[in-house]
Amino acid sequence: MKHRSGQTGRTLNRHAGILLLGMLLPLNLGLEVARAQANSTSPAAKVHRKVLLMVQPEYPDVLKNGHFEGQVRLQATVTPGGSVSKVEIKGGNPMLSQYASQAVMRWKYAPGTVQTVEDVVFNFNANDR
Repeated sequence: MKHRSGQTGRTLNRHAGILLLGMLLPLNLGLEVARAQANSTSPAAKVHRKVLLMVQPEYPDVLKNGHFEGQVRLQATVTPGGSVSKVEIKGGNPMLSQYASQAVMRWKYAPGTVQTVEDVVFNFNANDR
C-alpha cells in the first residue's frame, strides 16, 4: 500500500520508530543524570545534619527599636567535620541577613561522611527579644 507521499507503510513505520527513539533518548538521558545527581555525594544529595552548637544572631538595638523585622533564609555549606565553610543568603532583609550569616558561620554540626548544604531560617521580631 502506498501513501500520498509515495512511501510504503513499512517505511513510514520505520521513520516513526526512529523519530520516537530520537525523542525518548534525550528524556532517558535526562532521567539518568537526575538519578545520578540524587544518588551522588554532592551537596545536591539532601542529608540533614544535627546542629551541635547553635549561635543566635546579634539583633542590634537600633534595628530592634526601628522595628526592622522579618525572616532571613540561608543555606549553610557544612564540611564532613561539621564546620560551616560558607553561608549563602537566600532571602530576607539585607540588614538582618548579615547578622544571621555571621551567626551561622559559628555553628557546629554533627560530623558526617560528606559535605552537605543545610537550610537555616531566622525570624527577627522586635517584640520577642
